[in-house]
Formats: sequence, C-alpha cells, structure tokens
Amino acid sequence: MRRLKAAVRPRRKKNKFTLQTDRQRGVCFNSKYHIDVDFEVPKKLQWYYAPAFFGFWFVIYLSLVNTQINHMPTPLLRTDEASHPRDFIAQRAEDTLIELTRIGPRVVGSIANEVTTVQFFRDEVAKVQAEANDRFEFELDVQQASGAYMHWTMVNMYQGIQNVVVKLSEKGNTNENYLLINSHYDSVPGSPGAGDDGSMVVTMLEVMRVIAKSDEPLAHPIVFLFNGAEENPLQGSHAFITQHKWAKNCKALINLDSAGSGGREILFQSGPNHPWLMKYYRQVPHPFANTLAEEIFHAGLIPSDTDFRIFRDYGGVPGLDMAYIFNGYVYHTKFDRVNVFPRASFQHTGDNVLALARALANAPELDDIEAYAEGHNVFYDFLGWFIIFYTATTSIIINSIVSGVALLAIGISVYFMSVRSGCSLSGVLMRFGIILGIQLVSLALAAGLALLVAVFMDAVDRSLSWFTQMWLIIGLYLFPIIFGMSILPALYMEKTKRDPLSLGFRVQLFMHSHCVCLVILIIVLTSIGIRSAYFIMLCVLFDIVALVVNLVTKWHRKAYWFAIAVMICHILPFTYFTYICTVALKTLIPMQGRSGGSSNPDLTVAILMWLFSLMFAGFIVPLIMFFRKTRTIVLCFLAGTILFIIIAVTDAGFPYQPKSSAQRYSLIYAHRILHNADGTTRTDESGVYVYPQDRRFSIAEDEIKTIGQIHKVSEFCEEEMFCGMPLYNHRWHKAREYSLWIPINEQPQIPTAYPTLTLQETTELDGSMQRRFNFSLEGPDHMTIFVNVKNNAKLLDWSFNETLIKENEPPPHFVYFSYGLDNSALEFYIDVEKTTSTFDTPTLEIGIGGHWVHHEIARSQGLGAHLDRFPSYTYVQAWVGTYESWYF
Repeated sequence: MRRLKAAVRPRRKKNKFTLQTDRQRGVCFNSKYHIDVDFEVPKKLQWYYAPAFFGFWFVIYLSLVNTQINHMPTPLLRTDEASHPRDFIAQRAEDTLIELTRIGPRVVGSIANEVTTVQFFRDEVAKVQAEANDRFEFELDVQQASGAYMHWTMVNMYQGIQNVVVKLSEKGNTNENYLLINSHYDSVPGSPGAGDDGSMVVTMLEVMRVIAKSDEPLAHPIVFLFNGAEENPLQGSHAFITQHKWAKNCKALINLDSAGSGGREILFQSGPNHPWLMKYYRQVPHPFANTLAEEIFHAGLIPSDTDFRIFRDYGGVPGLDMAYIFNGYVYHTKFDRVNVFPRASFQHTGDNVLALARALANAPELDDIEAYAEGHNVFYDFLGWFIIFYTATTSIIINSIVSGVALLAIGISVYFMSVRSGCSLSGVLMRFGIILGIQLVSLALAAGLALLVAVFMDAVDRSLSWFTQMWLIIGLYLFPIIFGMSILPALYMEKTKRDPLSLGFRVQLFMHSHCVCLVILIIVLTSIGIRSAYFIMLCVLFDIVALVVNLVTKWHRKAYWFAIAVMICHILPFTYFTYICTVALKTLIPMQGRSGGSSNPDLTVAILMWLFSLMFAGFIVPLIMFFRKTRTIVLCFLAGTILFIIIAVTDAGFPYQPKSSAQRYSLIYAHRILHNADGTTRTDESGVYVYPQDRRFSIAEDEIKTIGQIHKVSEFCEEEMFCGMPLYNHRWHKAREYSLWIPINEQPQIPTAYPTLTLQETTELDGSMQRRFNFSLEGPDHMTIFVNVKNNAKLLDWSFNETLIKENEPPPHFVYFSYGLDNSALEFYIDVEKTTSTFDTPTLEIGIGGHWVHHEIARSQGLGAHLDRFPSYTYVQAWVGTYESWYF
C-alpha cells in the first residue's frame, strides 16, 4: 500500500455526480475543509495463507504450552544421594509408597488403617530418627480422639479415630511457634490410595528425613501430622486442631492432598489474609499456583474439600494448600496405584515442599503472625517458570490503572485514525460505536452457539463425549465460538469494503471494541471482589502494549505491519491463557465424571471455553479479516463444528475406557426394614442401591435392568425419612432423583450383626411436655443416624453437634458416624417437647444405616454377582449395608 496523500483546500460546492465520484475515491469530509484523501485499499492476503496463520498459533501451543504443562524435573535416585545430600530423593519416596500401598485400602475402622499403617509410621519414623543429625530431637504421639462438627448440612461424628503426629525440633529449642505439615494416610473403600494421599504422606517422610539429616538450623519446630481420617470426611484434622496438645502452637500450615495421581501439584489456596506466605512460596523451584483455582474451589465448583478448611475455620491457622490435580480419572478408584504415579512427580513436589518447610520453619513471621495479616493475595505462575503475587488491594489499583490507560490509548488511536484518514472524528466515532455493537453481539452469539451445542449434546444423550477424547472440545466448543466471534465482523467488512476508513483501521476498531468489552468486565469483576479479574487485566495490558508499539512506530498506519506487531505482542498472553485453559480442562474434565447427574457438564465446558476464548482469541480473531474469502474461512469453523458433532455422536465419541477413564457408580447391596409405631413391619426387603456419579447414568441402563426392576429413589422420599434408604452421606440424598433402587429376593450376607439401637430410658424434663430419650447404638464402624420428630413435636436438644438445634434447622437431620479403634457403644440423648399432643403418640423417628465398607468377605458373598452385570468400562465402588427405622 503506497503512502496516503492529502490536499487541503477550501470546501467547494458539489453536485450529486461529484459526491459519488469522491466516495469512490475515498473522500472524507471535515466540517470546514474538504480533505481529499487519495488512498489505496490494501490488498488482502490470499486465503490459502490462513492455514499458516492458524498453524502459527497451534505451533506456539504445542511447543510452549503442551511441553510446559507436562514438564517435570529429573527424579533423583538413591545413587544420587551422596552428591545431593540436601536434596529430596524421589526414588526413596517411591519405594516407601510401594511399601505403604502393599497394606491395601486403608479405611477408617479397618485393621489396615488403625493397626498396620500406624505401625508402618512408627517404623518409618524410627528409621529417620536413626539417621538424624544429633542437633535434632523427635517426639512421636499417636492421638486417639472423638468429636463432632458440621460438614455442610450433615453432623460429622467420630469416635476413637487416630492421627500419627511427629514433632521435629532442635535440641534445647524453646520456641513455641510451630510449622504444621499435614497429609492423610487413610483411603476410600476399595482404593490403595497411592495418589490420594499416599504420595503426599511419603513426601512428608522424605522431607522429614532430609531436614533431620542436615546440619541446618531450625528456628521453629515442625509438626508432621499423618492424618488417619480425612476421607470420612476431614475428621482427623478436626480432631487434631481442636484437641491435640500441639494444636495451639501451630502458626502456619502446609497442607498436602490430591484430587488426581501425579503431575504437578498446584497451590490453590493461600492464607487467608496472610500474603506474607507467598513470599516464601516464591522460593520454590517449581511454582504452579493460581488465584482462579482458589476462587473456583471456594465457589463450590470442585466436588471435594480438604483439611485446609478445617485448620482455617477451627484453628485459625493460615497456610498453603497444595494438591495433585492431573489424572483425576483414577482418583478414589482401585486404579489409584503406584504404577500410574510418575516418579518425577515425587521430585517436583518434594523439591517444593522441602524448600517451603525450610523457609517457613525459619520465618520470623511465625512468632507473630497477626502482625502480618494484610488481606487476600492475587497469585499466579507463568508456565512454571516464575510466580507473581500481590495483595488484593494492589490488584484493585493495577486493574484501575490498566483500564484507564486502555481507554486513553484507544481514544488517542481513534483520534489518529481521524487525522490520518481525513474522516471527521465524529465519523470515526460513529463507526466505532457500530463496531462496538457488532462486537457485543458477536460475543453473545459465540456464547450462545457454544451453549446450544452443549444443550444439543445433552438432549441427544451424548454429553461427556470429550471425557476421554479431550481433543473433541476443540471442534465442539472452540470452533463455534470462533465462528460466532468472527461471522458478523466478516459480513460487516464485506458490506463496508468501500468505506473511506481503511481496512487496517476498521480491523483496529474491532480490536478496540473488544478491549472496551474487557475493560467493562474488569470493572465489574473488580467491583464485586473477584481477584481472578487479573486474567482480563493481563489481556488488556498486552493489547495496550501492542497498541502503544503501533502508535509509536506509526505501524498503525500500515495494515500488515500493524498485524505483525499485534501477533508478536500477543504471543505471551496467548501462551499464558491457553496454558491456564488446558490446566483447567485437565482438572475439571475428570471431575465431571463424579459431579453427579443433576447438571449438564457440557455447559461447564462451553462456558469455560468461551471465557478463555475472550482472552486468548479475542484480539487474534479480527486478523482473519486480512485474508481474502473471509466469510468462507469463517464458515469453515461452522463446518468443523458440524463435523465434530457427527464424530461425537458416533462410537468415536464414547466417553469411557476401562481402567484409564472409567464410568463411576457407587452400589450398596442392602437390606432395609421399616417398623411401624406398634412394632409391626411395613417394609422388609432387600435390594441394590445404585448411585451413578455422572450425567450419562442411562448408558448402562440395559445392564442394570438385568439385576431387577428399577425404581427411582425419589419415588420413596415423600413417604419416608431420607427416602427410607441406607444413604451413605448427605450427597447421596442430593442425588436421589437419579439414584436407583432395585428390589431383589436374596438378602445380602452381612459380615457382623445388624446395628442395634436400644432405648435405655426416657425421663421427664421441665414438665410433662418435655422428655429426654437416652439411646445406645452398636454396629459397624460406619453408620448413619437419621432423626425426625412426629406429631408436632419439637427438637430441643441432643448430644450431637448443637449447630442444627441453635440454628433451628427443620428436621429430619443427618448424622454421619464412624469409629476407629474405639468400638464401644455410642451413647446419645435427644430432648423433645410436645405442646399439642401427648407422648402416647409417636414422638421420634430414628433410622440407622449400617455400612460394611471394608469387609472383603461381603464382596464375595452375593455382591460379586451384581457387580459382574456392569459393563467393563465402569468402576463400581460397592459394599453391603442395612437400614432400619423405628418410632419412639
């Protein structure tokens, strides 16, 4: 394109023919002068260069993003120990994990968990102590505790559960401010728990060994908490922080957990209100952290919880919460084995935890942590190379400055467009307003198309098609988003190809309009306290950099030079946002296989892809307009979407694979007995309770029907307390609409006696209208207690956690109860009041569920036949159980 030439002369009178000729030549009009702009419309690039343009970004993704997500340090072997005396040895941790998992599933109440594993830790700590430097001393305590607390809507009660607690300190050290490092050694039923959380347990042991062998100072003692009851859930951490003798001395926390098996552990919670902790995390050699993960977790979008919340809520202990998130397919299954956990992951996590332990154990902040409480952090890493963090207050300032500078830079750019093109400022602003409207509609269209695909896939019962084949998301959701973002701009550019404002300037206006949309989003997110607004801020920041470069170099006048500058400046944000998007997908996709069937998981993926597309594609998509046959190029994305939908609805889109990405079910082979008030029995039947854990619960319906006639659990919920079923926890009750009950004739073989509920006595309280019912309960180590009142009775008090009573929550109430070594009878009371009837009519309804979750004998007697009916691509977590209810 040759240089534009402008001649300024007094405005002359024009006739219709002259106006038409001038428009064809590209004449713009100012109010005072007629500015005749002689310009040459830049030739568009040939359409066959478009694949190279898209290929450029794909190569960036493969060469940077894909490699860095999977990049791991070289694991050190035992033979390297002599040359690396201060370093974490991955092979030693792996060998220890092999020994731990040989014990088998470690379920609370089992011999494996309560006896064998506790002895395992005694032996391992003794080995560490034997190698330790003389400057250190050890103190080991096996805690047994009982207690209760509210876990969401359920009373979570425990009795005689165990923690193995080790304090490492310098001899003669009188400092009473400790660093706490926690992970759990128990596992879910049926799982060897290599990733969750055996990997973190052995990491702690190796960190303890390396520190204890060194001759380096330790200003503050370190408490290593090997937590024996996390899966129940979170009982071990509650027992420690509310009852242990060292709990009040713990001033900072490193919590280690897992929602996957291997990969890089992510820091997803920090603080809260203690930004100084990130100063020490910055010292780790392999940073991987993000505020977005923290906010997603706090929003309840992750179907998990960690001990971090217990330490925070019940002990006020600030800290860092770290977990494995990749390969969540094997999480909480029998496939969570050592052979799927990479040795390099030990090195990655061990290096980080060791660096953190050394730094925090010598941090002066531990002596007075309240003096450093300053609010929340914003934190994020870049490809694992380095970490950036600042306070939430600083974030507000940065977001505000970037937004203001962006709007100012856009205003300057629009003014220069007016000067350079010869068009009036009002004319350019009018075009900008039209393009801004088109951009807003385009973004809405992109979201609408992605959501439409998600709804369609669910409607034809093909949701989760990407569960195993993640690449399907590109065609199912990224393609329609790009089509939606680009089709209206492409049509507008076609209609305005003779516009006096050059092609390059009009493309810039689309970029400016996208920037304005993002600035609005920054303002909204910042105003409501969303710290992840930093994503949008970074996106806008790099666009400003590109714009400033173009303005300073005057490349904004030259369409292709301008485009090259934009591409170069957006390599970093494209890399970062696709990196975070990929991490989010690798984390959330396996979770959709255990998030229940009540919501459409494709909607989650569609929204996620749209949000990230705004950031990594929003400033790149307008560059498509520089190619010939723009509309045809854009339509190719629509055609690609249709093609991928066809692929997804065929067998190629089948979501599951045996072992590596199985479909999950929970199953109880149960016997339930429901008694009437007069002691007779209204229901006495056996059956199979099936709890599907994802949206495609109908996919194995034919196989499940071979067990017997299927009923929805919800069919029983109107008549019976908690549906009259042996629900394992409160999540099962939420899933009643898609859970199944299949009556069968054969009773399950129960390993021990049924739970026994005994009414020991009733006593009058203040007057004849109030009574206390005293009960005794015996049964297996996992039981549920359902409590309801009848005939206008009111629940006044009970010996369980008092939160539900104080908050006047309406019954029925759910109590989850488990015990470890202490199998003595549970004694409890319930106080009730009647004001409109006497105690001659039923007052209480109590239901008791018994769950034999770790008894192998139960699996072999009758249960196995039902498990064999499920398809090979499923994983069924199963046990036998009972449910019995009475009126009192």
